[in-house]
Amino acid sequence: QVILTITGEASVAKYRILADLFPNNPILISSPWSIIDNESFLLQYSTLCGSLLCDGIGDGLILSSTNSPAFQLQAAFDMLQACRVRLSKTEFISCPSCGRTLFDLEETTAKVKAKTGHLKGLKIAVMGCIVNGPGEMADADFGYVGAGPGKINLYVGKELVKRNIQSSQAVDELVSLIKQEDKWVEAEHE
Repeated sequence: QVILTITGEASVAKYRILADLFPNNPILISSPWSIIDNESFLLQYSTLCGSLLCDGIGDGLILSSTNSPAFQLQAAFDMLQACRVRLSKTEFISCPSCGRTLFDLEETTAKVKAKTGHLKGLKIAVMGCIVNGPGEMADADFGYVGAGPGKINLYVGKELVKRNIQSSQAVDELVSLIKQEDKWVEAEHE
């Protein structure tokens, strides 16, 4: 076992060399920055860790900064989720909205998140229209897509399974669909 710390410029390249030299040893990716600004920390951290984790390099994260422990923990879980290393929450995809969107996208997305945000590992898309929605949500497990004024289509993967549902009932129908597909778990209460 080799233990060392990598710091300085080109840290990503150094981690790649380390992974090549010692392919069977665990690698802990360390954040050497003492950056107070959360945004700067996230930028540096995601550049280093994200590129390595997406390439399969890294067995753990060590965060050491002046940011709050709660912020660092959330940043670590968000990075692991984004790199598909550890799924700890529901992932949501939503379009930016345009003139074709026939419902309040932000309000609807908030309603979907409120009911399904505890479903660890699921990817749920909330899309404004049938023009681009199905293509943009193609890798989602479930899709909620505007179909016309007051109407919603629901998808399982790429397959349209419920058409022209009243928008007032669509979130509950989505929950029913998730249950029907045996992907539902009850939320844990703290």
